[in-house]
Amino acid sequence: MSHDRYENPLITRYASENMSRLWGSQRKFSTWRRLWIALAEAEQELGLPITDDQIAELKRHIDDIDFDAARAHEKRLRHDVMAHVHTYGDVCPTAKGIIHLGATSCFVTDNTDLILLRDALQLVRQRLVSVIRRLAEFAKQHRDQACLGYTHLQPAQPTTVGKRACLWAYDLVLDLEELEHRLDSLKARSTKGTTGTQASFLELFEGDHDNVRKLEQAVAEKIGFSTRYAVTGQTYSRKIDSQVLDVLSGIAQSAHKAATDLRLLANRKEIEEPFEKEQIGSSAMAYKRNPMRSERICSLARFVMSQQSSAANTLATQWLERTLDDSANRRLILPQSFLAVDAVLILYQNVASGLVVYPKVIAKNLGEELPFMATEDILMAAVAAGGDRQELHEKIRQHSQDAGAIVKNEGKPNDLLERLANDQAFPTTDLDAPLEPSQYVGRAPEQVDEFIADVVQPILDKYDTDDAPTAEVSV
Repeated sequence: MSHDRYENPLITRYASENMSRLWGSQRKFSTWRRLWIALAEAEQELGLPITDDQIAELKRHIDDIDFDAARAHEKRLRHDVMAHVHTYGDVCPTAKGIIHLGATSCFVTDNTDLILLRDALQLVRQRLVSVIRRLAEFAKQHRDQACLGYTHLQPAQPTTVGKRACLWAYDLVLDLEELEHRLDSLKARSTKGTTGTQASFLELFEGDHDNVRKLEQAVAEKIGFSTRYAVTGQTYSRKIDSQVLDVLSGIAQSAHKAATDLRLLANRKEIEEPFEKEQIGSSAMAYKRNPMRSERICSLARFVMSQQSSAANTLATQWLERTLDDSANRRLILPQSFLAVDAVLILYQNVASGLVVYPKVIAKNLGEELPFMATEDILMAAVAAGGDRQELHEKIRQHSQDAGAIVKNEGKPNDLLERLANDQAFPTTDLDAPLEPSQYVGRAPEQVDEFIADVVQPILDKYDTDDAPTAEVSV
């Protein structure tokens, strides 16, 4: 490892080996060579004078790329695709004359990008399913653990720890649906030609339109796509990149939301992320247990969300059939968005697999607010015992305001129930009965059960989660 030059932390600190290799130079340029082989095979099958020996020679040199030679060729030619055409030709002298026959640069660059987008989305899907699984397991375990709910970040009707986890998981389920849609929608650019007109291929096949169409479909199938984009300019529409980054941004948004919730809950001392035996929370404050992983999720997710605007602006500024100002931008945003989402999901899976719940703190926090929430039941019971509904409502309102003032101004415990017990308007009302938390969570436990059975389990059945990726946090 070099220590005197900047290195991308997405590679060195955060993303998985699989995702890093997918976007590496070896994978990219080996895929270029596979595309040149697919083109030569299809052209041979349709009658062009390409020999079996030429194709065999190309196949012998798919992965043995001389990157130094390619660099030297590019310095001389100022063209990356032609540099690799020459580098490939140097080791394939018999086939040199038919490499890239009839093609434009975007034949290899764009089709490779589509292959990498497809494969990267599949890796993201695998991790997404793993996180959904871990959250579902956590939700099931804590399906009926009553806790304080919040709206406007103010205490509201209770829910359960498990139901809250289902909210996090369902966001990811919706992201998974979008991801699957984009995967199903991906097509090949195939052999569209310099400005998308296929003029060079029409010339190769001496005006035979049928063979040009057959070539396009054959190459698409050879590189793993059943269909191809109906029309293109020089490139496939950059709308595709924008749509894919929409998916990645959506995953980042979901992860950011859940990680923020966990940071808030850690502040409340109700739930904490995993904290290792020798982990240090602060170099100065030795007692601290900072939610470092959740904070990192938010940090990386914010980066992914910011990348979507680059894809949108690139699409919007592609003049006519294509301008090259997309190239440098896409070299950055496509791989780095995937690497960052991969890192986010590794962290998310790690956190979801080791969440620590503190039921007594949860009960204490709920208990401090429960008297206020019990007032509706107390009111109804007092009315049933013969009281006047409007008069009782006003008394409860006054006592609640006074109890709240004691809590806020003097830091004392909530004494609302004592106040009501001492009020002659509530002489026969059982003030202890309304304080059972399970009375206030509605169908939250049952919703957890139904969500796991109806939504999560079909996902787990569809994908082999026994072979789920690991989620070790390296630093």
